Amino acid sequence: MADLTAGRTQDREWRSAGRTRRSTRTLRVRASAAFVALAVAAVLLVPPLAQLDQQAVDLSAKLLPPSWAHPFGTDDVGRDLLLRCVYGLRVSLAVGLVAALAATVLGTAVGAAAGALGGWTDRLVMRVVDALSSIPHLLLGIFVVAMFRPGVWPVIVSVAVTHWLSTARIVRAEVLSLRGRPYVDAAVSGGASRWRVAVRHLVPGVLPQAGLAAVLMVPHAMWHESALSFLGLGLPAHQASLGSLVQSARGSLLAGDWWPALFPGLLLIVPTLAIAGLAGAWRDRLNPRRRSELSL
Repeated sequence: MADLTAGRTQDREWRSAGRTRRSTRTLRVRASAAFVALAVAAVLLVPPLAQLDQQAVDLSAKLLPPSWAHPFGTDDVGRDLLLRCVYGLRVSLAVGLVAALAATVLGTAVGAAAGALGGWTDRLVMRVVDALSSIPHLLLGIFVVAMFRPGVWPVIVSVAVTHWLSTARIVRAEVLSLRGRPYVDAAVSGGASRWRVAVRHLVPGVLPQAGLAAVLMVPHAMWHESALSFLGLGLPAHQASLGSLVQSARGSLLAGDWWPALFPGLLLIVPTLAIAGLAGAWRDRLNPRRRSELSL
């Protein structure tokens, strides 16, 4: 009787812990979705509604602290930081999305080809991936953008060239897993060509993992672009970027003016964490073992 009571008590504790985990996970996902929606709404609505020039200089209002007139304060030449941060976030999100999509397409194509063809092709491709993975992404990105003039497209190319490697690994592993499935063996036994098997069975099977890799890559792409802009190798000086805003605020920060560096940094950290949180929820849904653990 005592064992039965103890077992019921333990079962109730497990159920309570499972409900707590599910509620925490739901709250985290909702908060992440709210932050992402707020960021997207800001970059879409604030510039048209503001009717202000982000480059408008007002030396009489330089380095004003946050107030109702300037919620984020002003920079060292009197420009409104809220408007410039929104423009910088717009650039970072656009670069992150386009670069992540390009890197995902490239990585998916290479990984699917390596996994589907196998043999010496697979070994050669993966050795190239291993060699490129040994080079720090930022160093390789600096080498890429150094060959072009500062601009959006060189940064996108830099991110795509340095971030497709992880997607290629993920897609290759998924293709190798799918090749052993019974329906793929049945298609091969029925005389289907490699191209038909890849298009009809392998590629649709890797799309969820490739989509997840693309979402996870967006924060990395945003940080990569911000790092290049911070170093002066990303976007042109006249184009607002979160990285260039933080870089231009270094002198003000040393003088004790904290807001020019704080708000661009927050607008870089919070959206990327929110996107990573949504991607984590998606990853849990794609992982049956993780989903079963969360349902306990």
